[in-house]
Amino acid sequence: MKLKQLEGLLGSLQQFENPKIELEQYPTGPHIASRLLYTAENSFGDVSDKVVADFGCGCGTLGLAAGLLGAEHVIGFDIDAESIEIASSNADELELDMDFIQCDIRNLRLSDRAINTVVMNPPFGTRKKGADMDFLSMALKVASGAVYSLHKTTTRDHIKRTALREYNASSAEVLCELRFDVPQLYKFHKKKEVDVAVDLWRFVPNTNRPKHL
Repeated sequence: MKLKQLEGLLGSLQQFENPKIELEQYPTGPHIASRLLYTAENSFGDVSDKVVADFGCGCGTLGLAAGLLGAEHVIGFDIDAESIEIASSNADELELDMDFIQCDIRNLRLSDRAINTVVMNPPFGTRKKGADMDFLSMALKVASGAVYSLHKTTTRDHIKRTALREYNASSAEVLCELRFDVPQLYKFHKKKEVDVAVDLWRFVPNTNRPKHL
């Protein structure tokens, strides 16, 4: 599937009707989502025939993109039941099989590394400090192959240092810098749309050390 075709399909997906600010619910736009998954597959082979998890899946954009690119099995995790309903509806529209689990990522318990690749657009941590790092920590515990994640460019040094020193990542690489369009979703937003600089990261977990989950 070509990049433009993937972006077009993702652009048709239903998004949040009543986003929850406490969860920092912002839709992952088709431009960024398509490039994240296209890069994961075409540069690294981390999607096709792999078990892919979408952490904080929201409306399912990243996970469904993985499905469109030939993932063997896709699982979306989100704490919000309404988001999972929307994501499930989107999966039906695209005629894709995607499983969903409602849970708090911080409390996730998986017995082994059955998940090959984690893709995610975690909360930036502006409403709840450290929320982005909670997602990254858990992703590096459960993935056997790679973790792809979006983080604010301003946190780049902190992300890399923490991933390598505290979360036992064997590598942490910024693949590219992107512009994340934050639409005017909430009352406190003064502007119609804001561009936020974000990094697309690829982390490789160190699977040699046993994990106690």
